Amino acid sequence: MAVIKVMDELLANKIAAGEVVERCASVVKELVENSIDAKSTEIKVFLEDAGTREIKVVDNGKGMDATDAVLAFSRHATSKIDDEEDLFRLQTLGFRGEALASIASVSKVELKTCQEDIGTLVLINGGKLLKVDRGDARVGTSMSVSELFYNTPARLKHMKSLYTELSSITDYMNKLALSKPNIRFLLSNNDNIILRTDGSGNLLKVIQSIYGNNVARKMIRIENENADYVISGYISLPEIHRSSRNNMVTIVNGRIVRNYEINKAINEAYHSYKPDNRYPITVINIEVDPSVIDVNIHPTKMDIKFSKMDSLIDLISKTVTSAITGRTLLVEGVKKEEKPKYENMMLNLERHGSSVKEPEEIELPLDTLVTNDFEEIESDIKEREEYEKTKEELMPEMWPVGLVHGTYIVAQNEKGMYLIDEHAAKERCNYERFMKQMGSPTLASTALLFPIMIELSNEEFIILKENLDILRNLKFKIEEFGINSVIVKEHPAWIPSSNVDWDIRKIIETVINTQKEFSIEKFNEKVATMMSCKHAIRANTNITLDDMEALIEDLRKCKNPFNCPHGRPTTIFYSNYDLEKLFKRTGFDLKK
Repeated sequence: MAVIKVMDELLANKIAAGEVVERCASVVKELVENSIDAKSTEIKVFLEDAGTREIKVVDNGKGMDATDAVLAFSRHATSKIDDEEDLFRLQTLGFRGEALASIASVSKVELKTCQEDIGTLVLINGGKLLKVDRGDARVGTSMSVSELFYNTPARLKHMKSLYTELSSITDYMNKLALSKPNIRFLLSNNDNIILRTDGSGNLLKVIQSIYGNNVARKMIRIENENADYVISGYISLPEIHRSSRNNMVTIVNGRIVRNYEINKAINEAYHSYKPDNRYPITVINIEVDPSVIDVNIHPTKMDIKFSKMDSLIDLISKTVTSAITGRTLLVEGVKKEEKPKYENMMLNLERHGSSVKEPEEIELPLDTLVTNDFEEIESDIKEREEYEKTKEELMPEMWPVGLVHGTYIVAQNEKGMYLIDEHAAKERCNYERFMKQMGSPTLASTALLFPIMIELSNEEFIILKENLDILRNLKFKIEEFGINSVIVKEHPAWIPSSNVDWDIRKIIETVINTQKEFSIEKFNEKVATMMSCKHAIRANTNITLDDMEALIEDLRKCKNPFNCPHGRPTTIFYSNYDLEKLFKRTGFDLKK
């Protein structure tokens, strides 16, 4: 007796929904992407209780006729591709034909759409078609999804909190707005506006609407290309960073994607300009021939494969490195006040009682979308870029006047006041000196009066034996000495005479710990970072004015005088205006 059966379509759709519809944000993603593919220039997303009660997406796209409006909810029904070859030249965000069928199988759906002045209304409940009728003749499509997972109790039980669901949707809509700055987006929850953009095509203006004025003011425009890829977008100055990679947005041919290798390349380009556990804000658009990539990896379509990944990583790495290297990166001691943004004001999940218009009728006057500060932001960025082209030195000349708590040097010049962390500054000077000496092919060595014998575990000894040439090339004279032991008789001259034993043991430890995928560049960097910190001035150490002058002069000669090797700032700058503002002297006669 046969036991294998073909599942009915409703059951298959519910199973597919487990992959396609993970949460409320998945529904928003699929519906909004359909609106984009329908050539919409304005898309509004209205949520009730973070989408758990209702999600409504309204657009002004090309709409559908009655036949397509019904067929769209059939599994594997799509207008985006016709044959297998189309998979290799995709120009649309959607193409799999699974989303609407999956969504409709686990919710209640109301579709209103119009084409050629003929409106259509479609009602579906749990995947069952209830009604098809004439509807309003309004431009575009309105799709309402309510009571998500009402017929799958297990999925409903494991829904996250309202704040988590709203955060996920907001995050996706923010990224979508960044990928499509030419579309006007509105996102609201319980009639409270969270995000809206003006669709002007200005990416920096979208960045401002999401991250605020201070971040927008600190962005750098990038553009570059090679034989395979064209990249463009914005990256933040190193002083602007976040605790997660989530703000590193990658867009490929208009599609938001996730890619660990790209994020890693961007983050490594910022190395030593920011703390290792912090990440920059970046929006990078990648244009590539569709045949070079494969987006048909996962139902969410956010994972992507590149056939020429090395070429892309090299282009991104060089572009980002070039954009931040050689800039004046002084951290300002006084930040400009930030005006409240929609995302900070409107996350109230308790529905207010005042009456509102129907969602389709809400107007978005252009004058309310343009922030008054945007012209000032553009002016600040232009002024900064002009200065970068004409400046003669990275860090200006300054003169020390004192020391606070044996840790912070106070210096000044005609522009204002500088606070310099003496430990971080000395770390940077040491780091660049060690890196230069370690990269020199003509290293000198120093004999040890008393050779250092180091005992290792059997595993460590085997690893070290395989990498002894690394140490010998650095001018270490090191030999095997008994069972699982080595003896060091000479060391490179760049190792300071103080704490030689500690330095040598740490360098050998670094060789052992980096034996997998060993890179001499990364090894040199790790050793230089470790030693620069060990041999820097300790906090609470009083030094003379002459020592301060010498340290500042050494710092000014560095390739990156603004950060220690760990990414902490060496110097904070207070302009004369900032000082006057702090002491409420602006607008007063300063001679008084």
